[in-house]
Amino acid sequence: MNTTRVDWAAVKADFPVLQRMIDGQRLVYLDSANTSQKPNAVIDAMADFMRNGYAPINRSAYRMAGEATDLYEGARSKLQRFINARSAHEVVFTKNATESINLIAQTWGRANLHAGDVVVLTHMEHHANIVPWHMLVAERGIELRWIPLTDDGQLDLSNLSTLLDGAKILSFTAMSNVLGTISPVKQLCAAAHAAGAIAIVDACQFVPHNVTDVQAWDADFVMFSGHKMVGPTGVGVLWGREELLEAMPPFLGGGNMIADVRLNGFTTAELPSKFEAGTPAIVEVIGLGAAVDYLTNIGMANIRHHEMQLTEYALSTLNARYGDDIVIHGPRNIEIRGAVLSFAFRDIHPHDVSQILDEKNVCVRAGHHCAKPLMKLLGANATARASFYLYNDQTDADALADALDGASDIFGV
Repeated sequence: MNTTRVDWAAVKADFPVLQRMIDGQRLVYLDSANTSQKPNAVIDAMADFMRNGYAPINRSAYRMAGEATDLYEGARSKLQRFINARSAHEVVFTKNATESINLIAQTWGRANLHAGDVVVLTHMEHHANIVPWHMLVAERGIELRWIPLTDDGQLDLSNLSTLLDGAKILSFTAMSNVLGTISPVKQLCAAAHAAGAIAIVDACQFVPHNVTDVQAWDADFVMFSGHKMVGPTGVGVLWGREELLEAMPPFLGGGNMIADVRLNGFTTAELPSKFEAGTPAIVEVIGLGAAVDYLTNIGMANIRHHEMQLTEYALSTLNARYGDDIVIHGPRNIEIRGAVLSFAFRDIHPHDVSQILDEKNVCVRAGHHCAKPLMKLLGANATARASFYLYNDQTDADALADALDGASDIFGV
C-alpha cells in the first residue's frame, strides 16, 4: 500500500459540524457506517451551484444549462476514474445503493431469472441485498442459497462451489456494515464466473474507505451511495458492464430515458440516460463530484492506512480496558476488516449504551443495522456500533472508551 503523509488534524477541521460543542462538550461522531459528515468543499460546491448556476441538464441550449450539464457529466467522469470503470457510460446515477440493487433485481433479474433459478447471498448482507431477492422468490419462484460465516465473522467458503452450482447470481457485500469483514471480492467474482453466474457487489461500506478497482475485481455490477463517502444524500451509483446494461430493459419510464416516443411504442436512450428517467438529483450529483475530488486529493490508500491504525488502537484500547465485559464482533485481524466496531457491553442493552454515550456527545448507532438475519446468527436483537472514518482520530476512540465507563456507573454493572 503506497501512502503519503496527511495532516489528519487539518482533515478533521474541514468538517464544520465536528467543531460543534453541545453542553460544553465536543462532538465525537462515530456513526459513519450509517452516514458520513460533509466537508466544506462539498457544502460549498452545492451551495455555489444553487446560488450561481442552478439550471436543468440535457434539455436546454442556454449557457447556464450547458454549464450545469458539464458539471453533472463531469461528476460521472470523476466517478469513472475513482472506481476505474472502462467508460463513463457504465456509471449510472440512482437515488441510493438500495435503488441500484432493486434496479438490477427488477431489470436483469426479471429478464433472466425463472422458477428454480438460484441466487446466492451471504449471511452478512444488508436488507437492501436481501429483500429485493425475496421479492423475486415470491414473484418468480427463484431459490436463495446462503454462504455461512466462520466463528470470527469471515465468509466460510469451504462449500462455495456447491452453493454456486447452477446459480445465476452471486450477490454479496464487499464489507459488512456490522462485522467490518472485508470480503475477498476478486476471488468471489472469479468463482461466480466459473460457475456461469454474474457477480453483484454491494460496495457501500467499501468504496468510502478503500481503493476501488471494478476492473481488477472483474465484477459485473457494483453499487454504492454518495452519503457514506462525504457526499450528500439522494444520490447513489450503479456501475455495470456496458454489455449487460445495454441488454437490460429500462427500470423507470419517462423523460430523459428515451430516444423516441411514438403512439405505438418507444425507443430507449443510450447509456447511461436509459436508466436515469426524469429530472435527476443535479445538485447532489455535483456534490458527489466534489466529494470524489476531496477523497482523491487525500488519497484512498492513505485513508485506508489511517483507518487501519485507528481500528487497531480502538480494538486494543477497548479490549484492554474492559476485557470480557465487551464483545466486539468480527475479525480481529485489521487486514481483513474495516473501521466498524459492533459490540455488546456487559449486560446493558445497546440502546441504553447509545443513550448514555450521547450524554457525553459520543454518537454511535444502536439497533439491528438493517441486518436482522445476521443479528439472529450473533444471538442478539441489536448491537451498539461505533464506526470510524477519515475525520476520526485516537482521541475519539479514547472518548468512546471513557464514555462507556459512564454506562457502567449508571447501570451499576
